This record gives sequence, structure tokens and C-alpha cells, in this order.
Amino acid sequence: MALPDEAAQTAKEGATNWLEPFWMPFTANRQFKAHPRLFVAAKDMHYTTQDGRQVLDGTAGLWCVNAGHARPRIVEAVQAQIAELDYAPAFQMGHPKAFELAARLATMAPSDLDHVFFTNSGSESVDTALKIAIAYHRVTGAGARQRLIGRARGYHGVGFGGISVGGIVNNRKFFGSLLNGVDHLPHTHSLEHMAFSRGQPEWGAHLADVLEDMVALHDASTIAAVIVEPLAGSAGALIPPKGYLERLRQICDKHGILLIFDEVITGFGRLGDSFACERFGVIPDIMTVAKGLTSGTVPAGAVFVRKHIYDAFMENAGGENAIELFHGYTYSGHPLAMAAGLAALDVYAEDGLFERAAGLAGHWEDAIHSLKDKPWVIDTRNLGLIGAIELEPRPDAPTARAFELFLRCYEAGVLVRTTGDIIALSPPLIISESQIDQIVETIGQVLDDLA
Repeated sequence: MALPDEAAQTAKEGATNWLEPFWMPFTANRQFKAHPRLFVAAKDMHYTTQDGRQVLDGTAGLWCVNAGHARPRIVEAVQAQIAELDYAPAFQMGHPKAFELAARLATMAPSDLDHVFFTNSGSESVDTALKIAIAYHRVTGAGARQRLIGRARGYHGVGFGGISVGGIVNNRKFFGSLLNGVDHLPHTHSLEHMAFSRGQPEWGAHLADVLEDMVALHDASTIAAVIVEPLAGSAGALIPPKGYLERLRQICDKHGILLIFDEVITGFGRLGDSFACERFGVIPDIMTVAKGLTSGTVPAGAVFVRKHIYDAFMENAGGENAIELFHGYTYSGHPLAMAAGLAALDVYAEDGLFERAAGLAGHWEDAIHSLKDKPWVIDTRNLGLIGAIELEPRPDAPTARAFELFLRCYEAGVLVRTTGDIIALSPPLIISESQIDQIVETIGQVLDDLA
């Protein structure tokens, strides 16, 4: 591949491959750099490749471009903001849009999740939430509550805290012991009991009761928080059983344990409501978001906390000039991110995208489950505008079948995502029924020819 002009100007003398210096995240670098797949533009539901092909986005980028690509209102808001105020510190200073966005988010959130701490990613949101949970118990006189409980197959970003409470093996095994004082609930997925479920499975609520066993083992007085994704996205769209999240809430309330929902994927309309906690009718004490907050245009995240948590810090901090929480980021509440977030909320509201997602959910469900009898398919599942097709692994070659399907779909003009031998789908909320059909028909055609 020839060097682009820009890369040629900056490449080191003698470089033979301008792709080589970038160490790509969560990527088979050797495979990619031998056969690169490069996007150079995007609009609405499609990416444009370097060779001029249109690729239908079946993954909203990376679960994040909920409003579709290059929406004029968001683009114009970011352009205007960088010309007006490019950066302002959030330590002992502020700028209006950070307060405006926090207020709008607090109004959107259910119950008294009415205070917002800004971060720059889902990973930062999770580590922030874990720190707030531990610090909350300390400022309220329960400093022994330091243990954190995550869940097997959970994904909570790539910070040390998020990996520690997460439960995806390859994300953990390279990095040593990570944080101490962490335990894990079992995951909720069972092909034996819930394969091909439409929406929430009937089986599995009892798995929440394992939390009672952990309380008996560790004692509630040592446990700060339980963190789960309402719907486990990165592990392959694992749908929560009916009653499971409700039972977790009940056990946490019983023992004074904070419940954290990681809504980095499920927030901002993905399940047809503003947040998954609304969809399930279960209100956490702390909630993390990112991705759809700005529809993926500028990196940003946030942590919502309930009023009593925020008030505890304000009431126990000492004098008026005392800092209540020794935590934050240089780019917390960055002006560009705040402008993008405000514009994204406008687009979601004015275009009715959350309601649109809810209205498309039935067609999406039927389309996903139409693949049930295709070769190699061992499960199909869905909720809102999230879907997954789980494939039988090749003997002695796990993940290879799904990765080949991913490559063939890309060549056929559809972007899907793989996680293990699972095809995960999460399109922008602007998708049409005919585009849903195109995604599923393309997958079906590839499956018919897949070895």
C-alpha cells in the first residue's frame, strides 16, 4: 500500500510500512497490517473505505454512534465550541456548558440519580465509580467496606479497577493480580436453559442469590459495592434473566451494599429508554455512561450518583474550602465534549431516537432470530437494538469462524463485531427496517458459505 502524503511527510527515514508504528488496541495487529481495513469517511449509517466502498454500520462504530455519523447539529456544535473556548480547567474553575450538560443529564436520569461527575471514557467512568463507592463508605464511617464484587464475563473497561471487577479472561490474565479484595458473581448465560430466547430469558434469576453466599463468606461489613452491566455487551450481548436485576437490588439494599450499573453500552437509547435501569425498573446507586453520551464524536464519560451519596461527601468534608473528593481528570468536562453532548441530546430528543429504537425492536428481534436455522448457529438473542448470533467454534480454533464471518461481511459491505465466537450487533438508532434486513441477510449469506 502506498504511503498517504501526510504519512510520508512524518514517516521515519527508511520506514517500509506506515501502518507499523500504531500499536492498535484489541486488534490482531499482524493480520490487520498485512490486510488493512481503513475507513476514511462516514455519514449517517455508512462508512466509506479507502477504496471508495460503502459499508453499512451494524455496530454503531463501537456501540457508541447512536445518532448516526456526522450529524450536522453535533458537528456544528463542536466546530463552534473549539473556535470559542478550546479548553478550560475543571479544577477550581468551570465553564457553563459543563454545568448545563450535567443538569440536563440529571433531568434525564430516573429517581434521584441527580449528580454527575464527568470523565473521558467508559474505563475512567468505571474506575471513578469504584473509587466513589469506597470513599462513600469511608466518609460515612464504614471504612471497612472496601471489597468490590463484579461478575464473570463482565466488561468494565481497561483501567486497573475495571479489569479487576471485570470477568473476561483474556483482559485479565496478562496483568498479574490486579486489585486485591475483589470477588465475582457467576455470569447469567446458559445455552442449556436460555438458547434462542426472545428478549429476557425466563431462567436464571436465582443466580443473583449467589451474592448472599458472598455476603456470608466475606460479611456485608467488608463489601463496598457490586458492579454489573444490566446487559453484558462486550461478552456477547448476554441478556439479563427476568427478575435477576431486581433480586440484586433487593440483596444490596438488605446488606447496605452499593449497586453500580455500568451503562456505558446500554445508555442513551440502546434499549429503547434513556437508560437500561429505566427499562428494567431497577435504580442503581451509581451509574456509569460514555459512548452514546456524545454519540461517539468526542471522547466523554460520566458517573451519576444518587443524592444521598453526593450529600455525604458535602456534609463530611470539613470546612467550606475543603475539597470533598480527591479525584478528577485534566479533561473532565472538556468544552468540546460538553458541546458534543448537548448537541447529541438535542438530536436524540428532536428526532425521537429512543422511541424509534423501541419501535424498531420487534422487527430487529424477528430479523435476528431468522438466523436460528443457519449453519453453525447455536444461539440467537436480542433486546432493544442489541443482538447476538453465537456460532459453534471450529475444533481447536476458537474465534476463527466468527472472525472469518466478520471479514466476509466487511467485504460484502456490512460491519459487524466479533467477541469470541459471537457476532454482536448494535446499529445506530437511525437504522431503517430495510437496513436491518440488509445486515441480517448478509450474515445469513455468509453463514451459508462458511466452513
